[in-house]
Amino acid sequence: MILVNDKMQSGYSYECVAKEGCDFAEDFRPELTPKEMLELGVFEGHYMTDCQEEFPKDWFVNAKLSYKSPDVGCNYFKVKSRQPLTIWQKKGWIYMPDPRGWFQWYCRYYMGRRIPEIDALQIKRWKSFKRHNAQVSKNCMMYDIECRQRQRQALLQWAYNPFF
Repeated sequence: MILVNDKMQSGYSYECVAKEGCDFAEDFRPELTPKEMLELGVFEGHYMTDCQEEFPKDWFVNAKLSYKSPDVGCNYFKVKSRQPLTIWQKKGWIYMPDPRGWFQWYCRYYMGRRIPEIDALQIKRWKSFKRHNAQVSKNCMMYDIECRQRQRQALLQWAYNPFF
């Protein structure tokens, strides 16, 4: 049983029913693990600074983090590629019990938590984000990571490999 007590959520607990990194839904094949994403640099380094106790310590050993405030310098592509949480909330993209949104859901799913109804919603959102891969491929030369950096950062933040 994992008990959550951080700035955005307290008193929440969940059980991991799958082995870490295993038993994903058939149509959910992320290209990056949460640890890889944190090491590469996502969400301006600030997203996970107050909730590290919930997740494996090794996820944070080489993570690019900014404890005081969001810092685009922590992002792999050094660009801002996200909207504020308030926008996500206003658009209805936050599904409880994950008040931080998609990445928090993915981290918990990766750990082995399963909530079928929420999992289906988040996997559908993840699959729809793949359209950005096609846009980068269409408009950029292969391996030109200078091309469409905002879209590549966004792909990284949705567990897609942005380095094609």
